[in-house]
Amino acid sequence: MRTAVKVAVRGRVQGVGFRPFVFGLADTYLLNGTVQNNMDGVKIYLEGESMAIQQFLSDLKNKAPRLSKINEILAQETELVGVNDFRIIPSERSGTSMLVIPIDSAVCDECLNEMNDPEDFRYQYPVINCTQCGPRYTIIEELPYDRPFTSMKLFPMCEDCRREYDDPTNRRHHAQPIACPKCGPKVWLLDQNGHEQFSVSPIKDSIKLLKQGKIVAIKGIGGYHLACDARNQEAVMALRSRKRRPNRPLAVMAASITAAREFAEISVMEKELVTSPESPILVLKKNKQYQLPEGVAPGMGTIGVMLPYSPLHHLLFADQELTCLVMTSANPSGMPILYKDEEAFQYLNGIADYYLVHNREILHPVDDSVVQINDGEIDFLRRSRGYVPDPFSTIVDVSGIVAFGGQQKTTFTIGRNEQIFVGPHIGDLENIETTQHYQQELEHLLKWIDTPKSVAVIDAHPGYHVQKLVKEYEFKEVLEVQHHHAHMAAVLDEHHIEGKAFGIILDGTGYGLDENIWGFEIFYGDCAEFDRLAHLKYTPLPGSEKCIREPWRNAAAMLISLHAEKGLQLAKAIFTEKALEIEILKRMIENNINTIQAGTCGRLFDAVSALCGVTKVSSYDGEAAIHLAELVDENLIYKPYPFNLLEKDILTIDFSRMIEDIALDVLAGNNTANISGRFHETVVQAIVSTMEHVYRDGTNRDVVLSGGSIHNRYLRKRISHELRGRNFNVYFSKKVPCNDGGLSYGQLVVAAAKRSVKECVLEYQRK
Repeated sequence: MRTAVKVAVRGRVQGVGFRPFVFGLADTYLLNGTVQNNMDGVKIYLEGESMAIQQFLSDLKNKAPRLSKINEILAQETELVGVNDFRIIPSERSGTSMLVIPIDSAVCDECLNEMNDPEDFRYQYPVINCTQCGPRYTIIEELPYDRPFTSMKLFPMCEDCRREYDDPTNRRHHAQPIACPKCGPKVWLLDQNGHEQFSVSPIKDSIKLLKQGKIVAIKGIGGYHLACDARNQEAVMALRSRKRRPNRPLAVMAASITAAREFAEISVMEKELVTSPESPILVLKKNKQYQLPEGVAPGMGTIGVMLPYSPLHHLLFADQELTCLVMTSANPSGMPILYKDEEAFQYLNGIADYYLVHNREILHPVDDSVVQINDGEIDFLRRSRGYVPDPFSTIVDVSGIVAFGGQQKTTFTIGRNEQIFVGPHIGDLENIETTQHYQQELEHLLKWIDTPKSVAVIDAHPGYHVQKLVKEYEFKEVLEVQHHHAHMAAVLDEHHIEGKAFGIILDGTGYGLDENIWGFEIFYGDCAEFDRLAHLKYTPLPGSEKCIREPWRNAAAMLISLHAEKGLQLAKAIFTEKALEIEILKRMIENNINTIQAGTCGRLFDAVSALCGVTKVSSYDGEAAIHLAELVDENLIYKPYPFNLLEKDILTIDFSRMIEDIALDVLAGNNTANISGRFHETVVQAIVSTMEHVYRDGTNRDVVLSGGSIHNRYLRKRISHELRGRNFNVYFSKKVPCNDGGLSYGQLVVAAAKRSVKECVLEYQRK
């Protein structure tokens, strides 16, 4: 029987070859009708035999293109119109936006095969792409996603590209960034002053320069990278010196999995991740054959590795002598990623020797995503290119809520219906450039996502820049959320935990409700509210931020605070060159001069790292803790140091005895790696003991772990193992970072939960 249906498809269905896929299905099942992009997703009208339509709908769901993600298919019978063919019709740009913005994707194998085929007219074309790969989010100006509303509008298609674009059977049918050497973007090589170099082959000349030890700024999909030969120690150290990045590990790009295995261990799961369309930087363990210069990842047992994800990257590895490049974001320290040509020439002057650029404008910059496999699960350190702005589904209405994040590793999050859109990694809101970058990306996504500005959510810290930033927007309500409650809520929402649960939050810094700095917390609650059951004993930070930048100060202050005169003498014995300054710290503590009280896991790690002589002064955020953790063998279980649980108004974890014993072990010359391992295990046992102490019969046994310290492999593995052995259900973030990169997500779900409770109360009062 011949019938007709209207089909609405919502999800990631634009910019992924969805309409050509639909066209092909219609052709297979002899169906007539239309397919169209609109602000709601994709609309399909079908006429044909009822059985054929059912088969079409089944394939629509189960055989969709690799980059698509269908959230909803709505099919409704309608009247027959009597169309005679199937056509892709122009997009409809009116109506309320329900679109999922397409993400940028690594170049596909089909395009690579064409690029490497001398007989193909796109041979060695560095911006080759199709419906299954290439730039999307980074080139979109407006929605829906059509070429006239992208940065490709400046490149009229030649006859060959137009023929492919119009051919429903072609892989590039309606591929918006379609291009070729005749009509598409071009690549140039420029000198350090931004002057074009005469070059028959800019890419081959760039390869020669890299092999000579030069530093080349390379314009990619989401911004500029600084690249040099990763096997050239002089080039690596020159890059470090010019970028003023003395110690922080540099990411590398390996030519292939085979090349990466020359210096890193790669499991099956890790291979799948690093070769995926998202193509993130993956933190891998160095292997026994590791021979890259020490300057790439100094003092680390791990290294960040990615594979070529753009055609240009692949062409840079055409010379088999060049197998591994340092590929680090081309931004001066503290600045957002550079993506505009004129800004790159300005800020990279004196850093880059040459520039390899193309003239396809980047409209929305994105940093590389960074992930690791932690205890068998994906663990986001930074969620950006390849993942943003893909939404998450939630179980409550989050429309009109916009969360502004925190101060460091900042992201923002926007709610629409039951979708949560987490924006790209922005960085630390410490300068006007980063703030402007934040506002630009926020305003674009607000426009595209089209949700009312009802509730703004910010961190409760009075000194965070978001406190001022939110005042530039007109929201009906501004809600402050405690930092660690947001961390907890992010995990609760991701795993759809609706009842109350325990939250173990191990973090660096978070403004507490008692105006002290929190970061080693045991909570019990849900997304709407929480009770604080236990925390780390407070110790002073004389000089506040200076203690964070110089962990030796934190360590000395901790010894003095916990052990008075004995602690003072231990501090002077360990930091022998700092005796005079230690006396000043003592007076600052005694007189409460520029001193705040803190009980955080991050500061505890900093102190122990400094005591052990691992990192006394930090050159980047988290350095002391990271290097201390690098010493630990996660396959061992160490003997813990002693600690106490103090029954006060709130249960308090006291590591005084541990800190003294560590100081004595250091002075005795005991093995630093073993001290670090014992310290880690002490933290584990303190948490487990605290959980056993605060648990009451009848309370929920769900436990969520979050905060930046949960990236620590040993802590995550051992805490979860110990708690699961005691019949607790343990959950971590898998979709967003457990550090402050996931903070805005948690803020939004807290606001949604509080709104839901408020609405329930009002409804009850009306009745």
